[in-house]
Amino acid sequence: MTSLGSYLHRHPRLRLAGLLSAPLLWLVVAYLGALAVLLVSAFWTVNGFTGEVVREFSLANFRTILTEEVYRNVSLRSLGVAVSVTVICAVIAIPMAFYMAKVSKYKNALVIAILTPLWASYLVKAYAWRILLANGGPMDSIFGGPGYGIGATILVLSYLWLPYMILPIYAGLERLPDSLLEASADLGARAGRTFRSVVLPVLIPSVLAGSIFTFSLSLGDYITVQIVGGKTQLIGNVVYANIGAANNLPFAAAIACVPVLIMVIYLVAVRRSGALEEL
Repeated sequence: MTSLGSYLHRHPRLRLAGLLSAPLLWLVVAYLGALAVLLVSAFWTVNGFTGEVVREFSLANFRTILTEEVYRNVSLRSLGVAVSVTVICAVIAIPMAFYMAKVSKYKNALVIAILTPLWASYLVKAYAWRILLANGGPMDSIFGGPGYGIGATILVLSYLWLPYMILPIYAGLERLPDSLLEASADLGARAGRTFRSVVLPVLIPSVLAGSIFTFSLSLGDYITVQIVGGKTQLIGNVVYANIGAANNLPFAAAIACVPVLIMVIYLVAVRRSGALEEL
């Protein structure tokens, strides 16, 4: 045992490999393995007469997704909701994060206030919004809407994922030295010039980091839209319906590949922009 400890001490890379082997194995089996099964089963079909899964390669599921308008509309609607939620979260988060990082004396208290909603149950928060948005509810009495639908879905998702946008932006702005802002002002730069030259280079990578969370979480959500979405259908609902009532697991896997593909494209684009390297 002592010799083994001495050997590992002399080979730090081997020691690191031993420490990481268990979590890496779990990642490969539970995550990458699940994605592999998802991708493979997406090319299977279901026998329309017996309901049994036909484990033969076929592009029928993807052909249906691409050719039938209902699935194209669902995919585009889901993408639009994810983009809308991300934009709304960014617009709200930027001034809040800037105030927390550069103005307020109560940074720690504000960070705790931002984190506190994350401790509450997802379903509790969603159903609370269902009560607020109901006909005759507080939102309807004060503003006359928006009621249940795609607008309510975007509103609730923006509320749910806003902390995931605020915290990365706050972390980025926190690392921005106040001396740079003061130097810019001393040199006669106006607020707009200071923002473009000093703040924006730090802000963009932080917003992109936060958008990965808000975009991906909104793109794959199906619970919120069931609670406050009314008749609105997103990709998650189609996947859920085909797993349950329709009992068409291959088609559910195929439609689930759509948000996976969108996220891969988005992550590659963000990575190639080089913005995340500046975090």
